[in-house]
Amino acid sequence: MSEYKLSKPPVVGEKITVRSDNSLAVPDNPIIPFIEGDGIGADVTKAALFVIDSAVKKAYGDKKMISWFEIFAGEKAYNLCCEWLPAETLRAITEYCVAIKGPLTTPVGGGIRSLNVAIRQKLNLYACVRPIRYFRGVPSPVKEPEKVDVVIFRENTEDVYSGIEFAQGSDECVRLIEFLRDSFGINVLHDSGIGIKPISKTATSRLMKMAVLYAKKHGLKSVTLVHKGNIMKFTEGAFKEWGYELAKSEFDDITITEDEVYKDHDGKVPEGKILIKDRIADAMFQQLLLRPEEYDVLVMPNLNGDYMSDAAIAQVGGLGLGPGANIGEKAAVFEATHGTAPKYAGMDKVNPGSLILSGVMMLDHLGFNEAATVIVDALQKTILQKRVTYDLERLMDGATLLKCSEFAKAIVENM
Repeated sequence: MSEYKLSKPPVVGEKITVRSDNSLAVPDNPIIPFIEGDGIGADVTKAALFVIDSAVKKAYGDKKMISWFEIFAGEKAYNLCCEWLPAETLRAITEYCVAIKGPLTTPVGGGIRSLNVAIRQKLNLYACVRPIRYFRGVPSPVKEPEKVDVVIFRENTEDVYSGIEFAQGSDECVRLIEFLRDSFGINVLHDSGIGIKPISKTATSRLMKMAVLYAKKHGLKSVTLVHKGNIMKFTEGAFKEWGYELAKSEFDDITITEDEVYKDHDGKVPEGKILIKDRIADAMFQQLLLRPEEYDVLVMPNLNGDYMSDAAIAQVGGLGLGPGANIGEKAAVFEATHGTAPKYAGMDKVNPGSLILSGVMMLDHLGFNEAATVIVDALQKTILQKRVTYDLERLMDGATLLKCSEFAKAIVENM
């Protein structure tokens, strides 16, 4: 094994490897790196790993197990080596292919804008995947939250999140404003800050391909491109067009467009076909509220995906039960989708559900599907028993308030 200075890989266990077709070769005892995270990270990560280990044991007995390998980022890394994101942490994720992490703080001052964004961009984890579904018994602000069952594929590396920004008054910004004026006749107010929004055919196509393959694998009926192409025609409008092109060129045998359905099939999708459609982003927010059952997979640029996924998870109970993964060709990082909540750090209080459900996604990614099902069923049972953490307890009549660790133990008891 490669040398690691901050921590040592476990002696027991084997590496996951990537085959030539980019599928995973997963041993029965995979070594999986984890990042504890900052703030509440210690609490939720401990709870999540306990639940994941218990589910693997329940599903497979002694035939399978995970060997955990702690790696470091955020405050814990900085305290160890004065680096927020050590190179060996990125190397470990690449070497072991799959990792899971708690929430990370954003360093104050210069350097890395966001550790989460840095990990995604440095490892080219181009797809942020967030399945959003309702668990019965969870308080919701909408009347029929059970109709929300979507998987959001958010492009991770481009758009206004790419970090191409120039501060107002800086030499770079002044030069860019002058360049736009002198070369293109575009007048930008002199006291502006400027950000650049790149959206490429390459990044769009690979995201769309992953989304269609996901729909095919899971038997889902539709993939919807979400964009503001009516306004940003050459970025988000192109995103829409490139998405349709990819579906046509690589999946023509299993996909059909909305226009084709109404033109050639009287509005009925032929059996075995995945419907490809698109919606303007602001209209899609309404669709999620009014007609969510008509959507299975949503594919969108970075900023739209950020807004849309949080809005969707709010309909089914909030970020406490929102999982997420960042997936590329060679590696995948499963993560809590909420922040570090430092005021609750060390209090054993918060809901670990987001990271537990991200662990469910990780188990599915590994092919440990039986263990994933064990967790989902036990979590549902625990919620119906009204044995929950404070975020849910305060909204439920007759609920029993549990600590973070107690909630994890309750889930394991219900396996």
